[in-house]
Amino acid sequence: MYWDVIEVKTENPREFRVKFDDGLSGLIVIDSSFCSGVFKALLDDDLVRQARVDNGVVTWPNGLDLAPDTMYNEIKSNPERRYVLKG
Repeated sequence: MYWDVIEVKTENPREFRVKFDDGLSGLIVIDSSFCSGVFKALLDDDLVRQARVDNGVVTWPNGLDLAPDTMYNEIKSNPERRYVLKG
């Protein structure tokens, strides 16, 4: 699909840049308020740096993943090409 992630690069603690199949790219910022429940593990900056792409989805070794279609739509609609994940 056009929202498949093809690249992920961490930049700062809890921030990473993604690139999608159609060339759209943007910054994902993980706000600490998002890090609750199963996502509490993303408070660990070392874990966030281990983000990788698996079948078009941003994933981590512990099994967490983020919905690529939501990231795509939020980045595309934001003039700054960023999406802040908030709880």
